[in-house]
Amino acid sequence: MSAFNVVRFRVKPGLEDEFIAAHKNVGLEGFSGARRFTLVKTGDGKYCIIGEWKSFDDIVAARPQMVGLLDTFRHCLEELGADLGLTDPVSGEALMDMSAPAPAAKTRRSAGTRRKPASKARTTSPRVGKPAKKKAAAKPARKAAKKSARKATAKRKR
Repeated sequence: MSAFNVVRFRVKPGLEDEFIAAHKNVGLEGFSGARRFTLVKTGDGKYCIIGEWKSFDDIVAARPQMVGLLDTFRHCLEELGADLGLTDPVSGEALMDMSAPAPAAKTRRSAGTRRKPASKARTTSPRVGKPAKKKAAAKPARKAAKKSARKATAKRKR
């Protein structure tokens, strides 16, 4: 399973753009085993970076590079307090991974396409084999409304 590192920072006022630019310029290329990095703003001048890695060993191997990156923007940082220094790093292996279910794909029919005959229509939802919900019969109601509107228009023309 994946491993993650999380580092908290407090950036000096006026240096936030420089701090963000230092992270944008990095990329994943120089970090073997890195899957993605996410920079999160957690408050005024407060940030957190989250790195996802293939393994914890990849994090350990990349630590010298991460310190090198830190050296490029260290002057932008304020002390966190409580004897933490400029950063508050933690890392470890993932124990659980939970994702939201993927939303059902919405497709639009282009003009000229036809619906499947009722006998071939899907009877189960694409998610977990649950029965598909029947759509309300709005079509007959729309047809009736259009028909009555045409009749009213025809009466006005007479």
